[in-house]
Amino acid sequence: MVLRRPRSDGPVPSRPRVRRRDRHGRGLRGPLAPADLPAHRTRREQFDDLVLDAAERLEERWSRELDGVEFAVEDVPPSDPAPWEHGEVPLGRFFPAQGALSHRIVVYRRPVETRASDRAALAPLVHEVVVEQVAHLLGLEPEQVDPRLGDD
Repeated sequence: MVLRRPRSDGPVPSRPRVRRRDRHGRGLRGPLAPADLPAHRTRREQFDDLVLDAAERLEERWSRELDGVEFAVEDVPPSDPAPWEHGEVPLGRFFPAQGALSHRIVVYRRPVETRASDRAALAPLVHEVVVEQVAHLLGLEPEQVDPRLGDD
């Protein structure tokens, strides 16, 4: 027996397409981790926490000197390097107060993450960058700002 399409004068009507949410009809996937677990936080948020932890650790000792200093995180440094950077990619910068703006210490997330060998090495590197910038602010050596530097 041979199956043949019935003859018609016009085009053959096609079946209407049924859109499904997924292949097996179970609905859309939910979040992998609930919002109250640490695994829910993005890498950017985790990096922000590392910078804040480093700043809080230094504020225990230098609270009066760091009063009003802003700590910030940017993804990448501006394309115009400072004269003292000699073509190196900066990991952080100290911006002195200007007018109504207070002192700012900025840590650049992408260069720091690139420089860290793994996730375990990221926290000590962030702390080191923050200590170096605070030392620049205070006019001291990094070892004077945090004697435990390098013990992490």
